[in-house]
Amino acid sequence: MAESAQDRSSQYKEGSLSLGGAVAMGTGVMIGAGIFALTGQVAEFAGPYFPVAFLIAAIISAFSAYTYIKMSNKYPSAGGIAMILHKAYGQSMMTGACALLMALSMVINESLVARTFGTYTLQLFGIDETSMFVPLLAVALIVAAFLINIAGNSLIGGISKVAAVLKVGGILAFAGAALWASGFSFEAASSARSPEGSGTGFLAGVALAILAYKGFTTITNSGGEVKNPKQNVGRAIMISLAICLIVYMAVAFAVGSSLSIDEIIAAKDYSLAEAARPALGRNGMIFTVVIAIIATSSGLLASVFAVSRMLAMLTEMKLIPHSHFGMPGRIQSHTLVYTVVMAALLAVLFDLSRIASLGAIFYLVMDMAIHWGVFRYLRKDIGARAWILITALILDGLALAAFLAIKAVHDPLIIVTAFVGMAIIFSFEAFYVRRHAGEKPHSHGAENNT
Repeated sequence: MAESAQDRSSQYKEGSLSLGGAVAMGTGVMIGAGIFALTGQVAEFAGPYFPVAFLIAAIISAFSAYTYIKMSNKYPSAGGIAMILHKAYGQSMMTGACALLMALSMVINESLVARTFGTYTLQLFGIDETSMFVPLLAVALIVAAFLINIAGNSLIGGISKVAAVLKVGGILAFAGAALWASGFSFEAASSARSPEGSGTGFLAGVALAILAYKGFTTITNSGGEVKNPKQNVGRAIMISLAICLIVYMAVAFAVGSSLSIDEIIAAKDYSLAEAARPALGRNGMIFTVVIAIIATSSGLLASVFAVSRMLAMLTEMKLIPHSHFGMPGRIQSHTLVYTVVMAALLAVLFDLSRIASLGAIFYLVMDMAIHWGVFRYLRKDIGARAWILITALILDGLALAAFLAIKAVHDPLIIVTAFVGMAIIFSFEAFYVRRHAGEKPHSHGAENNT
């Protein structure tokens, strides 16, 4: 049966997200993945300097955010990154492939956050993180996020705001208590362990830490739905990055004050819960796990919201195929289903370390394509400074090169998986775009220039 225009519509609602809601969405995604899933993994690469890795990652992310903010100021869009790529590269393989890399990195992030939810939840019951209950709990959370997303933007925004206050306040309370209990010492600094590969290992840690901040792109992807987007998208991004930097630095020092580097690495998938034990006792550990549950749940909710709309945008732009598979309703509902199914499969098939690695590679490649495209084709149109765009591109490249160098030694399979995946994506897009050349994309939801 042929699709109607209404069925294909993604039904964007302009002005349905306030500035506060957008900030809550951005911090929700960032804090959900950055603190609870990545602290231990970053420490594994960066050694006792892992707090500095989070700081440098914030600086790199700020340079990256400049590109997205300048584009959103002139072309606020419900498709966000897909719109930026389309403006730079047109109806091309590059646009479709890089947009899919971003969508996949977001889905990977969802599975990362979902598994983190399962890992921390099991700490309440003393069950090992290798248990089959981790993927089961992860899938259960993904399904719950799907059901809430079906309910609409107003419920998502309300939940995100409440969760943002609870988790930011709770995490800062944990950090303050842990630092106080340790006498403001930094136990991790006493470790003799050095970052793997020294400078290369440290940069690899920075590359992973960038994942902790990439949630700001969630705001870009919902730009057309933010009130007064030409001002508020940029404001929301910068406020979110600033909040997360404060939270990450506080937690990094708190974890380092309670645990040595070897202890952080041993408990890397649940390092905050482990750090709470010596500093705050079992009650402190329970408090930390509850905050982790709130943070990961709200983070997944916000990410599913954004990536499903990005996939809908790509469908409207005739850059990816779409099928109802017998499902009723609009494309917006269908892309939600695709998103949660992919995230659930990844959560079952991959562990936290490999999920994070794959996400970092996909995201950095896409981010570099964005900076180059804007520098090459759009910087005069949007009034962007060339040196900032080039700096962002170079910083991404250095982080990616170091990360690949480390992974080539310790986990070459993940590099093979990433490059095979990218080759398939680019090949498919080359075929699909060529086959549908001349077809006019749907304009609904693409841009909002008012």
